[in-house]
Amino acid sequence: MSQRYFSAFTRLQRNIATIFSSTAALAFLPAISLVAYWFGGEATLVIVSALLPVIYLLSSAIPTNLMVARDAVTGLFQRSAFEELTNQVYLRAAENGRHSATFFLAIEDYQQFIDRYGQAAADIVVQRTGERLIAVLRSDDNVGQMGDARFAVCMAPVRHLDLEMCIQLAGRLQNVAEEPVSVDGISVYVSVSIGFCQHARSPATDGYSWLQAAATALREAQRRGPSAIRAFSDQMRRDTQTRAELREEVVKALNSGQIQPWFQPQISTDTGQITGFEALARWSHPERGMIAPADFLPAIEEMGMLERLAEVMMYHAFAALKAWDGAGVDVPQVGVNFAGSELNNPQLLEKIKWELDRFDLTPDRLAVEVLETVVASAPDDVITRNINALGKLGCRIDLDDFGTGNASIASIRRFAVSRIKIDRSFVMKADRDPEQQRMIGAILTMAERLGVETLAESVESVGEHVLLAQLGCDHVQGFGIARPMPFEQTLDWIARHTAKLQEVPRIMNGKAT
Repeated sequence: MSQRYFSAFTRLQRNIATIFSSTAALAFLPAISLVAYWFGGEATLVIVSALLPVIYLLSSAIPTNLMVARDAVTGLFQRSAFEELTNQVYLRAAENGRHSATFFLAIEDYQQFIDRYGQAAADIVVQRTGERLIAVLRSDDNVGQMGDARFAVCMAPVRHLDLEMCIQLAGRLQNVAEEPVSVDGISVYVSVSIGFCQHARSPATDGYSWLQAAATALREAQRRGPSAIRAFSDQMRRDTQTRAELREEVVKALNSGQIQPWFQPQISTDTGQITGFEALARWSHPERGMIAPADFLPAIEEMGMLERLAEVMMYHAFAALKAWDGAGVDVPQVGVNFAGSELNNPQLLEKIKWELDRFDLTPDRLAVEVLETVVASAPDDVITRNINALGKLGCRIDLDDFGTGNASIASIRRFAVSRIKIDRSFVMKADRDPEQQRMIGAILTMAERLGVETLAESVESVGEHVLLAQLGCDHVQGFGIARPMPFEQTLDWIARHTAKLQEVPRIMNGKAT
């Protein structure tokens, strides 16, 4: 059925439903029958009498089903009914030249909320959220529950509805949804992200695509969140399509060698000598060129391929160490990042030992880089045992992005951390910001007392480099030293850096030589 005929059929159903929407309207049936007999005779009377019950049942079927689909307690529509209503609103707005919008809302960190407060408290919060959304909207706007902690709103068509009005409405929905909820006498708080799509910006001419566009905007809001609001755009649709394509290609890329480590040098602030390299994943796509890590790393995580990525990075990092050794250059270690999923593998220790033996390398040549957030949240489980076992094996343990999580001094000692990497947020413009300098000084003092080395990330200027050296930071890394580079370029960079160090005059017996 074409859209034009479907729309006409929908209008007919609404008109008939309006006529027969109440029991009182049945009083008109005898009059209709009499008129049919008067103008058409007995044959017309028979036809009309046979069709009227069918028309009545047809007209009442959809409204009845939709009413059944509405939750009797909360007043929220179930997902399937809400999707059908959204499609009807889309068609009605298109026919009448009016405007509407769909909104998709999600309570953030819902599972963590359940873990903290329990399922009963979570159910109360979800119920209150639905009630508040209904209360703040007009009576002819529709609200549906699309999951355990997800809601959708479809506005009834109006004459005027621009982007600013949609943002204001999204803010109002967010405000009421984030008001505290009393659970057993305790006020609990949640954050809510919202995505919305205006009727005119729907990527296709049907209600389902319109609603999915709002869901796409919600996912973008959650990436920017918490408590973010995003409007659907064509660029968002293209980005979503690109991410989907990347997910399909990422497995092939890992297995075909398209994703390999690029190496960023780390140097001593005392001597200027190279103290190691960090292996950073880079994807050289045969058609798209270089793909940013921020674009493909989430795709790898979504595909459950983080462990495979760690294997690829470790293999190429060890191969690079052997190649540097063979070229006669001194690179003490290479840092490889390990996420929580890799560290949760009970076979991780044996896997790393096997790779070290395979390349005939000692454990101290590997720096296991672990995010501070992983260490801060790790209980006494597989992750803890793996980190400690790798430390006892002789691998160096680097605590990455230090200052962004909640790792305590006790946890630094518990995991035998060899070095903390000060996050870029502390290093950025530190040579011009006294507050940043005091923060770095405090971190360095703590590390010195604990006997832990320090490395500052994202050093981009000479001023930052000099300041960190003066404050006593042991190592630096960043664009100000060198950008990440493929292995083929590392030997030339090492040669240039070594030559530069030899040109620096040395002080012996008070005289420059």
